[in-house]
Amino acid sequence: MGTTVVQPASRIEGRLQIPGDKSVSHRYALLAAISDGPSTITNYAPGADCASTLDCLAALGVAVDRPAHGADRGRVRIEGRGIDGFTAPGTPLDAGNSGTTVRLLAGVLAGQQLTTTLVGDASLSRRPMGRVIEPLTRMGARLEGVDDRLPLTITGAPLTGIEYAPPMASAQVKSAVLLAGLQARGRTTVRERQPTRDHTERALAMFGVQLSIDGSEISLDGGQRPVGAEVSVPGDASSAACWAVAAAALPGSEVSLDGVGLNPGRIGFLAALERAGAAIAVENRMDEGGEPRGTLVVRHGGVGRVEITAEDVPSLIDELPILAALATHGGGLRVTGASELRHKESDRIAALAAGLRALGGQLEELEDGFEVDGSRPLTGGRADAAGDHRLAMAFALAALGAGAQSEITNAEAVDISYPGFFDILRNLSQS
Repeated sequence: MGTTVVQPASRIEGRLQIPGDKSVSHRYALLAAISDGPSTITNYAPGADCASTLDCLAALGVAVDRPAHGADRGRVRIEGRGIDGFTAPGTPLDAGNSGTTVRLLAGVLAGQQLTTTLVGDASLSRRPMGRVIEPLTRMGARLEGVDDRLPLTITGAPLTGIEYAPPMASAQVKSAVLLAGLQARGRTTVRERQPTRDHTERALAMFGVQLSIDGSEISLDGGQRPVGAEVSVPGDASSAACWAVAAAALPGSEVSLDGVGLNPGRIGFLAALERAGAAIAVENRMDEGGEPRGTLVVRHGGVGRVEITAEDVPSLIDELPILAALATHGGGLRVTGASELRHKESDRIAALAAGLRALGGQLEELEDGFEVDGSRPLTGGRADAAGDHRLAMAFALAALGAGAQSEITNAEAVDISYPGFFDILRNLSQS
């Protein structure tokens, strides 16, 4: 169990290059693996989750070159096996803590003529998989889990395209169905009731796949063969959000964050920060590889009360814990329509409440969200991140405004998405 001490800070200040986006990295790697020809991915995300995707692909017979050190670190070269070129692994595929790996890879494996079993760590093994099992079974694959959880055994089969409306907003489910649809006979259509991040649609186009997008409907014809590509991953918006929240929280703070992905489905946190009082500017906008990106400059401007409802949640669900941390710095936050948080790496609502209370905060759990009262400064204390990387970072950001030092247990979970997070926090913090 790793424990990290976080000292209070008066402000944060600095300039950072943001590491590669986790969501985009997963998708580029999977598409590169089923493409005809080689692909090169630059600025590939450094965390354990995205490494799990590469490990699973290697076990399926994909040649993956990923330098661990030097100037080429973050550059991944993948020799595509084609749409149906995987080989059966000798052991179960271990996705570690990565739900994205399991759900998206399930979509790819559904059409492969082999049987594979996906496993994960204790946290991932508690997460529901029925939401991908149901549509992929309808398409013709056989998926067998334990109470719809891992281990998940997938027996691939000839697939038939379907029209599918996910019962809840989920970019992962949408992506799994579209990836399976590439291998299906006929047309596959996903009809979203609420828009979700569109990284998969953008990535498919980068690898030469034609899609039809008509409002809330995304369709593709089966039988298309992705083609290897050279692609660059934008900086991770969720990682950038940590430093944006820290700057918004502490008077006198300013950070410049370079190369941040500005996909509209990922930056709902910026509007929330502005409603709280932060001053935000976007510089050096550009579009590279189908994903917009630029430099975020965030300055403190006061911390007020914010309300987030169900329609806001899809574009900032990963940032809700750190927005709760912001609210402890003198503001307030009410979140509803976010019951999905109870099915993440932890029950994020319950674990968030326990951790912030342990630091002296005031948080009320709601069935589908929570409410933070930031009228009283944190005292400091000892918070358990519960093996959840988002909570480890949230508790650290909250602790910056505490009256005394704080300890965060299970803090090593940050390596899942942001190795080096605590070192950067110490470098940016001013006493």
